[in-house]
Amino acid sequence: MKINHLGSMGMNPYKRNIEKNNLAAQTTPSKEDKVEISSKAIDLQQSNEVVKARQEKVQAIKTQLESGTYTIDPQAIAKGLLNFYKK
Repeated sequence: MKINHLGSMGMNPYKRNIEKNNLAAQTTPSKEDKVEISSKAIDLQQSNEVVKARQEKVQAIKTQLESGTYTIDPQAIAKGLLNFYKK
């Protein structure tokens, strides 16, 4: 009895899978991410007035802390907390 190439079709299944993946990679268009910043956002980034004011305030508090003249108003803090949690 002679058995020739039983179950073998002369094709490597791994090679077929690689060829299929290569073909799929060639046919799918490449997608790119794109980010657009609005003109208003650019204006906000360039607006340094808020940043400058914040830095001046922080610097003033730092100098008060270093000199020991910074005082805390506990009633203002309590009022702020109450207003925050009443909302």
